[in-house]
Amino acid sequence: MEIMAYNPPRFSEERLAQVRKIVGQFPEGRQKSALIRVLHMAQEDFGGHLTAEVMDYVADLLAISPIEVYEVATFYTMFNLKPVGKYMLEVCHTGPCMLRGADKTIAYLQQKLGIKVNETTEDGFFTLKSAECLGACGYAPMMQCGEHYYENLTEEKIDALVDAWQKQPVPPKAWEKID
Repeated sequence: MEIMAYNPPRFSEERLAQVRKIVGQFPEGRQKSALIRVLHMAQEDFGGHLTAEVMDYVADLLAISPIEVYEVATFYTMFNLKPVGKYMLEVCHTGPCMLRGADKTIAYLQQKLGIKVNETTEDGFFTLKSAECLGACGYAPMMQCGEHYYENLTEEKIDALVDAWQKQPVPPKAWEKID
């Protein structure tokens, strides 16, 4: 039996320099103020989600206790604690969006993708989540995918978006929005 070498998560030197710069923006002893920004960086660099090991690493970097990191990572829905698809579709399900059909949007996405809320398609392409207010009540029903909002959704718009995303090898960046 071969014993595998243990390789804990580590930021690149370039990323560590960014972390140091962010931490340096806060007074001595207030490095916890950088936590959300550093968690975003960790999620981006370590597979799109935060494992306990990654959160422990962030705690060590910021010289805070691991529970302080866990509290933040589990409170905010923008942090993923398990693997997610390349495209995370977050549909707002609060009152105004529900009044304008968010429940039908969620049901249609579940049927189209063959998954339920908080699940990922077998091909690892899509994760479906419901979200608390995304701040676009006047354009409901709506969903967020990455940095983009897609508003006034219909089944036809959803079909066009999903079809376009399936044809792309990687998710678009902010400046490459699919309409």
